[in-house]
Amino acid sequence: MSGKVWIVGAGPGAPDLLTLRAARVIEQAEVLIWTDSLVNPQLAAMAPEGCERLRTSTLTLEEVMGVMLDRVARGQRVVRLHDGDTCLYSALHEQRCRLEEAGVEVEVVPGLSAYQATAAALQSELTVPGLVQTIVLSRAGGRTGVPEHESLAKLAALQASLCLYLSARHVEEVQAELLLHYPADTPVAIAYRVSWPDQWLTVVPLQAMTQVSAERQLIRTTLYVVSPALAPPGEARSKLYSASHDHLFRAASQAISSAS
Repeated sequence: MSGKVWIVGAGPGAPDLLTLRAARVIEQAEVLIWTDSLVNPQLAAMAPEGCERLRTSTLTLEEVMGVMLDRVARGQRVVRLHDGDTCLYSALHEQRCRLEEAGVEVEVVPGLSAYQATAAALQSELTVPGLVQTIVLSRAGGRTGVPEHESLAKLAALQASLCLYLSARHVEEVQAELLLHYPADTPVAIAYRVSWPDQWLTVVPLQAMTQVSAERQLIRTTLYVVSPALAPPGEARSKLYSASHDHLFRAASQAISSAS
């Protein structure tokens, strides 16, 4: 086989949040297989005229792989375009294994994730010194479940910045579990189609998470970011830039001297 497959992260939605590498790959695609239920159509439109475009919302993995392998056998450049980043809920593992078994060359191109776009839209940092230093990316169990050692109860017990994908349909159960571990007034960012033209983004107390989601009728393309970092104390600051803190590139005494 002389063709090649690129598995590309499309980012959260906005075309200008696509990486330069991803844009270049799409613009050179001969076959574009894209997640039309989640990826902005403007990104698919970046493929050149004459590129074969295949929507995957109604296809099984076996059907997608059949097309990939057929087009690669013809020597074509195949781009598999996923929403967000390829390392999160993208079926990357299943596709890569089948392609490698068939001797197909694969390249993976990462993309910006919705939790990053959400934090940027809120002008927030999710790791605040002395408050929270860990970010957890996960989802509610739902129909497909999660391993027991990754249950929401165990993740919430960390009281970290918790980013929950694919959880809007289960928000009532999620809120009930989170309230056992986080204070009721913990800020929760609710991000619907973040970076899209119809983006809706708000921050509410944890105790209002279910009510607001129901009012907006949110059942998909919604991310929840639960984090005390969304309302940090004013005195929180990084030691890295403190005059009293030394590191490899700056001695504490020098920093204090220059600051005085």
